[in-house]
Amino acid sequence: MFQTPLPDDPACCLVERLDLSPLGSGPLDGTTFTVKDNIDIARLRTSYGSPAWRDAHPAPVHNAVCVDQLLAAGARCVGKAIADEFTYSLDGENQFLGTPRNAKAPERIPGGSSSGSAASVANGLADFSIGTDSGGSVRVPASLCGIWGMRPSLHRISEAGVLPFMPSVSTVGVLAARFEHLNAAARVMLHSGPKTGVPLRRLLLLTDALEVANKAVQDQVCSALQRISHDVGISLETIHFSKIVSEDIPLSDCNVKALRNLQSAEFESTVGNWIETAKPELGIAFSMAYGNVQRFDRIAAMDSLARCERLFEKINAYLVPGTVICFPTTPVIAPLKGTLTNLDAVLDFYDRTMTITAFSGVARLPEITAPLLTVDDCPVGLSFASGHYQDEFLLEAVGRMLN
Repeated sequence: MFQTPLPDDPACCLVERLDLSPLGSGPLDGTTFTVKDNIDIARLRTSYGSPAWRDAHPAPVHNAVCVDQLLAAGARCVGKAIADEFTYSLDGENQFLGTPRNAKAPERIPGGSSSGSAASVANGLADFSIGTDSGGSVRVPASLCGIWGMRPSLHRISEAGVLPFMPSVSTVGVLAARFEHLNAAARVMLHSGPKTGVPLRRLLLLTDALEVANKAVQDQVCSALQRISHDVGISLETIHFSKIVSEDIPLSDCNVKALRNLQSAEFESTVGNWIETAKPELGIAFSMAYGNVQRFDRIAAMDSLARCERLFEKINAYLVPGTVICFPTTPVIAPLKGTLTNLDAVLDFYDRTMTITAFSGVARLPEITAPLLTVDDCPVGLSFASGHYQDEFLLEAVGRMLN
C-alpha cells in the first residue's frame, strides 16, 4: 500500500519500497533501480506527486515499457520515488510527500522534479533511477545531488506508461551513482546497437550559459574543462549562442520565448483539464505556479511552437557529429531548504537555471550531467551535449573524456 514517507527516514525519497525481480538476464544483471512516481508500475497507483491524483485514478495493469526494458535486462526494481507535484517544479520540495534528502548537502534542496529519483541514488538505495525531464527535471536534481544524469534525445525512449506533461519536450531520463550504470541503463532503453565509431573532434564551451552561473561555478567549469581538453588532446573552443543560431538573440530566448510558453499551453491540455474539473487539493507552491498557467494566453504558444522548431533546426545544423558542447548544468549550488519562498528568490533560481536547461530542451539534444564540480562543499554538475539522436556518440565521448 502507498505510504507517505517519514521526514527523518533516510529513505524519505521513496513513496514505497518494492522488490520486483528481474524478468530476464542481460547487461543490468545485479543492479537495482527506482522509478519516478509519474511512471507506471503494474498494480500500484501512480501519484504524479499528488495524493489527489493518486486517489482519483486506478492502478495500471501493466508496467511502463521502459520499466519492463530494465527488468528484462536483469535489473531489480526496489522502489517508487517521490516526484514534485505534477512534476511542475525544479526544487524538490513536495508539500504532501516531503523533501527527499540531499545526501551530499542535507540542509539543501535536492532539486526536482525527479527529486526522489536523484535522492534514492545519492542515498545509496539504488544503483540508478529513471525519471523524466522537460525543463531540467533529471539534470537539475542530478547536479544538485552530485550524481550522473542523462536526458536523451526527445522520444528516443518509449513513453508508453509515462504520465503526460509536456509532450513536445518531455522525455524519460536516467540518474546514476556511477557512469557505468548510467551508460548501461541508457543503452538498454535506447535500444543501442554497436558503437558509433564517431571520434570526438570538437569541444565547445557555451559562453552564454557560463555567464549565467555564479563566479565560483564559472571558475570550476573552466578549470575542469581545461583539464579535460588537455587529457583528450582537443583544444577547448568558446562559442556564443548567437553564432550557433545565426541570429542576434540571447540564450534566454530558449526559455522565455520558447519552452516556457509551450510548457504552459501543453500543461493545460495534459493536466489542467483534470485539475479544472476535479478541483483537487493543491499545494501552495504549485497553486502559485498553476495560477500563471491559468492566466496564460494560449495563442502565444503558437509562435513558441514555431520558434522551437527553428531553434531545433539551427542548433542541430551546428552540432555536427563529433561535436560536444559543454556548460554548467545549474548556475548555482542547491539553495537551502525553505528559502525559495519569495518571488525574487524563486525567479533568480528558476530563470537562471532554465536559461541553461532550456537549450537542450528546445533543441531535443541528448545531455549528460557529470558530478565533477564542488563549490562550498556542495556538488554542481558539468554538462555535455551533442546533436539530436547522437546519444550513443555522447555516451562514448563522455566515457572517453571522464573515465
